[in-house]
Amino acid sequence: MKRLTKEEALALLKNADLKELGKMATARKKELHPKGITTFVIDRNINYTNICWVDCKFCAFYRHEKDADAYVLTFDEIDAKIEELLGIGGTQILFQGGVHPKLKIEWYEELVEHIHQKYPTITIHGFSSIEIDFIAKVSRISVEEVLERLQAKGLASIPGAGAEILSDKVRDIIAPKKIDSNVWVDIHRKAHKLGIKSTATMMYGTVETDEDIIEHFDMIRNLQDETGGFRAFIMWSFQGKNTELLAQIPDMEKPSSNRYLRLLAVARLYLDNVPNIQSSWVTQGPYIGQMALHFGANDLGSTMMEENVVSSAGASFSMAKDEMIDLIKDIGEIPAVRNTAYETLEIFE
Repeated sequence: MKRLTKEEALALLKNADLKELGKMATARKKELHPKGITTFVIDRNINYTNICWVDCKFCAFYRHEKDADAYVLTFDEIDAKIEELLGIGGTQILFQGGVHPKLKIEWYEELVEHIHQKYPTITIHGFSSIEIDFIAKVSRISVEEVLERLQAKGLASIPGAGAEILSDKVRDIIAPKKIDSNVWVDIHRKAHKLGIKSTATMMYGTVETDEDIIEHFDMIRNLQDETGGFRAFIMWSFQGKNTELLAQIPDMEKPSSNRYLRLLAVARLYLDNVPNIQSSWVTQGPYIGQMALHFGANDLGSTMMEENVVSSAGASFSMAKDEMIDLIKDIGEIPAVRNTAYETLEIFE
């Protein structure tokens, strides 16, 4: 299949018929996943702290250190959450926090080692690029050393959080203290070179243009060409409730479901080297999440036993394993539980 240029992708994003886009994305998905299997993972999102100094305007989750409801979870509290996850057959924790101004590499090493040794069946998928960047700064070591030390203690892979839109003019408006686009890319490059796989993400629906979105896709595709380290691409819309950004721009339009499906289809077509595209039912709801499977997505993501960040901003959908199985079967596909590496663990014929 001929590779899309940025100009062709932009034309599709702006002008293509939505149903035709869906057909094109589905055809590409079937080339990559010919068995008709749609996967999901049983995991838990553990936010080890909500203390953060980065003050992203689109985030309603963060707190400052002296706020009354600021917290850092104890190891016992984290253990209790993992025990609950094990009780429902979970295999992964998505581990993220705010960017804590004082926690250094030794704290993170102790945490990862504790979980890895106590719960060896649990994969630790954790720490966004901005967390890794700041751990390096506050600990006065390199990003490579942070990654190597955490990998040695049991870190398996890193999430793509913090990408938002990989355009510095957008980032300067919505998260001026956050790392630049090229730094985000380079931290994933460094992780991939150490054998630490990751995911790529995009949060759209703030002040970006269509051109910014295609540039974002291109940066991900280029790094994937170089390293092959991205397992999946996950995209979601800005959730504005309780955020400073919506207070500053109150007439910002909430992106439609059609917009989500359009972007998803173009992502599937453009990111021809990223094997998996995840549906964001957490922000879109179960039925648009299901519709995404007709627009290029081959994975329903997580059952989301716990989610705190987008729910702080007003998204409150949840779904159990049986619901996921039913949604997948309902469109004639075969549901399967996977692990972090996208290896199939159980198929539900």
